[in-house]
Amino acid sequence: AVTLLAAEQEVENLSGLSPNPEKDIFVVRENRTTCLMAEFAAKFIVPYDVWASNYVDVSGQADIPLSRGAEMKGKCGTNESELEISWLEQAYTLKLFFLKEGHNTSRGQEAFWRLSRVQFVYDTAERTYFKDAVSPGKHTASSHRLSALVTPAGKSYECQAQQTISLMSSDHQKSVQLLLSEVRVQPFDITADFVFSEEHKCPVDQREQLEETLPLVLGLILGLVIVVTLCVYHIHHKLTANQVQIPRDRSQYKHMG
Repeated sequence: AVTLLAAEQEVENLSGLSPNPEKDIFVVRENRTTCLMAEFAAKFIVPYDVWASNYVDVSGQADIPLSRGAEMKGKCGTNESELEISWLEQAYTLKLFFLKEGHNTSRGQEAFWRLSRVQFVYDTAERTYFKDAVSPGKHTASSHRLSALVTPAGKSYECQAQQTISLMSSDHQKSVQLLLSEVRVQPFDITADFVFSEEHKCPVDQREQLEETLPLVLGLILGLVIVVTLCVYHIHHKLTANQVQIPRDRSQYKHMG
């Protein structure tokens, strides 16, 4: 593992720049330069046990959005970076771990980065989203063998579509869902302060873009085929009209000349 750089840090929450009230923009700066940028909307779906009126445990569900104005800190390294976000007086903490590594491809060895681990700490004693929880307290939900947001080195990851990451909770192995949308992330190789590098779009966005442009392309091709067909027909008609028709019946020769 590569040791994370210990440097004088500046962290900024630029959520006010986004028109989406559920979207935050985070920037980590070290040595007076931007080393990690992330913007996204996030929501957690957390199942938990609640007390029913007859004192029998029943299933409840908390939908927890990532609040604007969250506190954050981060670490930047050559091959490892981290982003930690806390809100509602640290009742909730999201940790994102990024890893850059080499892959063998048909073009040889190439570097990629990915989201390698997600950890979410939540407190069922917090009353905004949890109501009447059984045995309230803090729990940790973590990802297992995660390889998400895979992006070529030197590029940022972009995905407008919603994507789901499943986490396993320490609360009786319950499954917590992290819903991410409107994502733009770059944890390595930022070349200009506060500016993302060229984006690498997620497959869902690429497919949606193809679905939007494909009818237009097919329409243009069809129109071109019709135009070419009409031109060929017009030229052929003009050439055949100008040709002298030679009579095949010898009796018609006397009328010629």
